[in-house]
Amino acid sequence: MKLIVKVPDMTCDHCKMTINSAVRGVEKVEDVDIDLNKKTVEVTGHSDVQTVIAAIKNSGYTVEKILNIQPN
Repeated sequence: MKLIVKVPDMTCDHCKMTINSAVRGVEKVEDVDIDLNKKTVEVTGHSDVQTVIAAIKNSGYTVEKILNIQPN
């Protein structure tokens, strides 16, 4: 799965580290790429999409929209 979501309230390196840590804690996540300028989080792996989104939300951030989902 490749998931790209927009996280509008991600503004700094601390936000980036918090989200990175939360998403990497999800089972079967293989890679996380965060772009602060675009405010996007790209996740690859074999994880459940809703679990990844919940991890971002539970770390205190808003998932504004899903930009892309590609199944493996």
